[in-house]
Amino acid sequence: MNKKSTLPLKLKQSHCAAATLFCYSVLTPIAGYAETESEAGTFRLSPIIVNDQVIEDNDAESVVAKELWVGGKVATSIQDTPASVSVITEKEIKQRGASTTEEVLEYTPATVTGYYSTDDRNDYFQIRGFSATTYRDGLTLGSMRGIREDAYAFERVEVIRGANSTLFGPADPGGSINFVSKQPKFYGFNNAFVTYGSNDHKEVGIDVGDTLDEDKTLAYRLTGKIKDSDREYDYSKDDSQFIMGGLAWEPNDNTRANLIVDYLKTDSSPNSGGYPAGKDYDSSLFYGEPDYNSHDVERTNISANITHKLDNGLKVISNLRYSDAEDNFGYIYLNKYSANTSGNIMGRDYYAQDSELEQFNGNLLGQYDISFDRLDSSTVFGIEYQNSSKNASSSYTKRGDTSPISDININNPVYTGVPANLPVASHTKTDFQTKAVLVQQNFALDDKYILTLGARHDNIDVDQFDYLTSTKSSNDFSEDTFRSAFTYKFNDEVSAYISQVESVAPPSATSTKIVRGDQTEVGVKYSPSNMNALFSIAVYDLEKSNVETSSFQSSGIVRETIGKNQVKGVDLEARAELTDNLSISGGYSYMEPKITKDDTYEGKTISYTPKHSASVWGHYTLPRQDMSVGLGARYIGSYYFTNTNDSKSESAVIVDASFGYEVTQDTQLSMNISNLLGKEYVAGSGSADFYNPGRDITLTLNHSW
Repeated sequence: MNKKSTLPLKLKQSHCAAATLFCYSVLTPIAGYAETESEAGTFRLSPIIVNDQVIEDNDAESVVAKELWVGGKVATSIQDTPASVSVITEKEIKQRGASTTEEVLEYTPATVTGYYSTDDRNDYFQIRGFSATTYRDGLTLGSMRGIREDAYAFERVEVIRGANSTLFGPADPGGSINFVSKQPKFYGFNNAFVTYGSNDHKEVGIDVGDTLDEDKTLAYRLTGKIKDSDREYDYSKDDSQFIMGGLAWEPNDNTRANLIVDYLKTDSSPNSGGYPAGKDYDSSLFYGEPDYNSHDVERTNISANITHKLDNGLKVISNLRYSDAEDNFGYIYLNKYSANTSGNIMGRDYYAQDSELEQFNGNLLGQYDISFDRLDSSTVFGIEYQNSSKNASSSYTKRGDTSPISDININNPVYTGVPANLPVASHTKTDFQTKAVLVQQNFALDDKYILTLGARHDNIDVDQFDYLTSTKSSNDFSEDTFRSAFTYKFNDEVSAYISQVESVAPPSATSTKIVRGDQTEVGVKYSPSNMNALFSIAVYDLEKSNVETSSFQSSGIVRETIGKNQVKGVDLEARAELTDNLSISGGYSYMEPKITKDDTYEGKTISYTPKHSASVWGHYTLPRQDMSVGLGARYIGSYYFTNTNDSKSESAVIVDASFGYEVTQDTQLSMNISNLLGKEYVAGSGSADFYNPGRDITLTLNHSW
């Protein structure tokens, strides 16, 4: 039995050209297709196509994605999606040798990554000047978002720029990043690799799968990786183990069920301690304490999805995930405000946190499609639930107190250890719960004029208990968000849209004000029929109210709430396979970031938001076919480090490269070099300066059988 699709090719191609409802995460996309003749006449807006992307959009073979997925289950045309979207495919991830979220996103327009460099506790990135919410297979990571994801687990990474809580639920206004897990496939494949590189980087991985029964209704996939590595600086490590197993059951073309279980364990160093401001430095230097610089994470996910299509035009979908994790770190860092007059002796502070995290989230969705002569209608409705808990205790130097950590001579570091039993500064348990109902209506007239309307209501409960003071606080919010978009299809190659979307997010523990975002966007997309390519341009105006910020100042870490920030900008992106041997992807972003409402900072420029940024990556297979080369460049414009606008970075160009050699048809040798020219600049500045990552070289041997 063929499990890929039973639809005629003409139907699938026209479907991809007409899919118009942008949806991912908790809301399932509505896909459309044009001009299939039947006894009922022309039908333009179809139910969702399941598994069709296996044929139509194979990420292992192209850097140009034409469809959005939700965990590899649903395909929706990017060209007709009324939003600015980037998809980094598995092929491009492999070409660039990207292994972290920051590395995957480096070539994405309007995205700033890695601005805290050797602060390695989290992945640091912003979209359009604001934080972005992360998802995995369409469900928010929520309390797990601070855990660094491993790119080897994913088939692709989808980036949707701009606020959209109507589709995604409580979210940051900068945009959304969806990690699509590797799914079981209904055919056999086997792949393994071994890597060695800079900083004594050693890594092995395996990815295998096949069907389990003669009828090919049950399939499995097993993915695993072990890494043993150091970081750039002394007394560091970057070790991890990851394993993921998946089962897929597809008894017929109307039903599919997936179960994926994955386990991640990391043993790494969280921070180099930073570097003195305004001084040349050796990237191997370490200003923390060797015996107090650890970051341990242990996380388990259990995810399930069921999709069933009924005969009456109704489709039912449910997604569920349970996550459990421990995330503990502790480190010593420089305090640039405590240097002596000669500048060679600097004070140090400490920061540690032990966290226990637990989360359950899921949704139940329905979709109903119907056609009325020239008008097609598709309605999506459903409910969503999320419940997460975080129990965290922290130790850190309090401002006004004398640090118990000894000073250090930055010219001749001598490590003295850390006092035992550092006092606990905070210990809280935070419970977050959201319940939501949502509906979205999509109308298509003559497969040319497409109107999308959406609404969502969220009940958000945030409860916090302070163990040190034995006090409890609660915040309950009832929030509505709306979305509207109009798409006009000039022809099968060109579409234009205008959209208005809203976002809402709960406040942090330091505020009681709900965080809201509002964006208006106009865009055009072009997908030429004679080339595998997609070009897009988007102009937008994005606002965020009640902006929560934190910065390191002379008085310590200062947390503030700013009234309103605004970013106006333009994003351009091109992805194309110009020939069978040459592919290229690139983009440019222009942003005008301003603080538009605040008693202190009004009129200032938003921090960590460059006015100009651009990137281009090209990959070429030589005519002899067994060798390939890749070359890329990233331009990061200058940006301010704080909202006071009293210090800023320099603009920089980073060059990356790759080389591949096909030893046999099934065995490839590849070399990846990031920061080929060894460019060095201050990427972030807080308690001290943090420099961009230095040159990194890895050599990988990959074998398939």
